Amino acid sequence: MVPTVQGAILVERARRALHELERARAEIAPESGDVTGVVRFGILESVVDVLAAPLVEAVAVRHPGIELRLLTAYSGHLQQWLDVGDVDLSLLYNLAPTPALAVFPLVEERLWAAAPPDAGLSPDQPIRWADLWRRPLALPVPGHGLRALIDRARAETAAELEITVEVNSMRLQKLMVLSGHGWTVLPAAGVAGDVADGLLSAAPLAEPATSRSLVLGLPRTAQVPRSVNAVAAEVVRVVRRQVRSGRWPTAHLSANDAGAV
Repeated sequence: MVPTVQGAILVERARRALHELERARAEIAPESGDVTGVVRFGILESVVDVLAAPLVEAVAVRHPGIELRLLTAYSGHLQQWLDVGDVDLSLLYNLAPTPALAVFPLVEERLWAAAPPDAGLSPDQPIRWADLWRRPLALPVPGHGLRALIDRARAETAAELEITVEVNSMRLQKLMVLSGHGWTVLPAAGVAGDVADGLLSAAPLAEPATSRSLVLGLPRTAQVPRSVNAVAAEVVRVVRRQVRSGRWPTAHLSANDAGAV
């Protein structure tokens, strides 16, 4: 059975209404020491390996009454989901506050060149963008946030590129590299695990040093549920711990990180 267009719209409206009813029930319940409720958290694909498991563990330990739901996508999609209420809070990048969204800076992280293991790239030896431009490249599609940073770096060097393929998935970027279709560019968090496992070699990019800003976004609503605030606080704790422990290479905490969340 396939619903009509009108039926699909009705189902979506009903799903959102049920979620709001569930949230309202949690908000008006008598406060106790336990925080309960369903929280939908948007997480960038590029930081899943660094943050997802530690965050789930932290929420389970500190707030066992919260049912945490992780939804992964690129920043543009996550922002849309946050705008329409499909997620309650989300990681985003290179985004300033808007009338609808409050944005709290978390991390600045370098972009890395990623290549096959035999390329011999090393995390402690940055390479220049000019050296990257000489290689065939598998890049994100135009319009992707990461591609915008790559194109900005390219504009500073006026280089000609040999692009072998353009994709819309970080997993596909890595697969193209492993399949011999060129090098690529990824955030540090998205490549560190592959380097540790010997699947890729990678190095921070320099001249110019290029970073992306990771932020935590929440809707500007009159009342944020206790459960959402609790998860936001755990996100901040986990991010700080992963950066300070060195598990998030070449990342550093923003000068005005989200300590007030």
